Amino acid sequence: MELPVYKGTQTIEENELYYELYQHPERRPTLILLHGFLSSTFCYRKLLPLLTQKYTVYLIDIPPFGQSGKSSKYAYSLTNIAKTILTFIDMHKLEKVILIGHSMGGQIGLNMCKQRPDLIEKMILLAGSGYLAAPSRWLKRASYVPFFSLFVKRYLEKSGIEKNLRLVVYDQSMIDDDMRDGYTAPFLQGKAIFKALGKMARDKEDDLTENDLHTIQTNCLLLWGRYDKVVPLSIGNRLHKDLPCSQLIILEDTGHLLPEEKPEEVFRHIDNFITFEG
Repeated sequence: MELPVYKGTQTIEENELYYELYQHPERRPTLILLHGFLSSTFCYRKLLPLLTQKYTVYLIDIPPFGQSGKSSKYAYSLTNIAKTILTFIDMHKLEKVILIGHSMGGQIGLNMCKQRPDLIEKMILLAGSGYLAAPSRWLKRASYVPFFSLFVKRYLEKSGIEKNLRLVVYDQSMIDDDMRDGYTAPFLQGKAIFKALGKMARDKEDDLTENDLHTIQTNCLLLWGRYDKVVPLSIGNRLHKDLPCSQLIILEDTGHLLPEEKPEEVFRHIDNFITFEG
């Protein structure tokens, strides 16, 4: 069953939040999907058709990525991005949603659980980042320098899409032109994204502490690739230890980009967690 999709934007804190809604005709749990750093809703293209068979799904582009706004007035801290998505949930009158966060999307999801546990029924971390310090004072100061955005652009160009994709997937043969184009597209929209990334360097704070994580009582499923080079399994083990109501499942022959690499297996674990885990 292919669900109709509604695509729209919501203005929150003078910035636009792009989203897609796949409304299931029956009353089903509502899932909110958050992508990772330097990514977009594109990363869920293989997992989405599986999820929408059973659930209502909101896909969100985290500012300043994808089709969301890149306002210079917006605070791109994890705390504020989490607050923005919580505001979105309130505006749409959603209750007891289930969050799915990949990489940085997991950081934001945990922040949401800390801020508003009443709204989040369950949380699924797909190689969710954690325990990172804020950018250095040097980098924060440098981000104020004129043309800093140019340095960001050149750095990303130098690292190259091919190199980055090879870093995030275990089976390199799966990298094709569709994948290259999909992950490159958000950075072909002009200078605004690079300026916003500079502001994100200024705004980003330390991750949640161990004590913060200990207070989160939300049921959490942690899915991790055995060969993740970006957010290694050691982070998954540490989060599992610090999150009181969590379980960790390790996917073999998998890197960082779980929704692309193992969509069927990821879906099966998510579906079991939602359906059978109380």
